[in-house]
Amino acid sequence: MSTQRSHVPLSLVVSQDRRATSDGDLARGLIGGEVWAMAELWRRFAPMVLMTAKRTLGSQSEAEDIGQDVFYRVFRKVRTLREPDRLRSFVYACTLHALKNELRRKKLRAWLSIDQPEASAVLGCPALDVESRDLLRKFHGLLERLPPRERLVFTLRRMESMTVEEIARAMEISESTVKRSMERASNRLSRWIDADPGLAGLFDGERWGR
Repeated sequence: MSTQRSHVPLSLVVSQDRRATSDGDLARGLIGGEVWAMAELWRRFAPMVLMTAKRTLGSQSEAEDIGQDVFYRVFRKVRTLREPDRLRSFVYACTLHALKNELRRKKLRAWLSIDQPEASAVLGCPALDVESRDLLRKFHGLLERLPPRERLVFTLRRMESMTVEEIARAMEISESTVKRSMERASNRLSRWIDADPGLAGLFDGERWGR
C-alpha cells in the first residue's frame, strides 16, 4: 500500500531575522560558534569596518583585505571579550589594530601609492574636475607621510567625525595623546599644503583644528 506524500516542502532550517538581536546576544552567539552569529556580525559591522579602512588607506581593495583580517581576528579573539555588550567597541578596536599594523608596514617599506580611488568621496568633497582630483590624490599622499598614530587620529577625527573621547576609547590612548596627535598631524599637513601652490589653493581657508 502506497503512502500519499505531502507536496508541501520540508524546511529543516528555519531562517530567522536577527536584526533585532542585541550586540550582547550576538557576542554570546559568536562565543558559542553559532553560524547565524557569524553572518549577522558581517552584516552589522562590515560597512563600518570597510568604510573606516577605505578612508584611512585610500584603497577599496586594501580595505577589503583589512576587512578580512579584522573579522578573522574578531572570530579568533571574541572569547576574550569580558563584556559582550561592548561588541561594537571590540570590533572597532580590532579594526584600528589592523589599520595601525598596515600603516606601520607601509612606513617600513617606504611605500607611496599612486593608484588611489576617488579621493573626493573619501574626503566628502563634491564632484571635482580632473585637476582637482589629481590634487586630492596628492593630498592623500601627504596623509601617507604622517606617522601611523597621527594618520589614524586625523582620519577618525576629520573623516569619521568621532569625538576626542571616542577616539581615545577606541585606540586605548589618553585624550591628551589624541589632542597632541591631532595637533601634530594638523601642523604637518598645513606646512606641506602651504608649500604646494595647487593644494594651498584647493584647501584655501581650510583649518585642521583639533
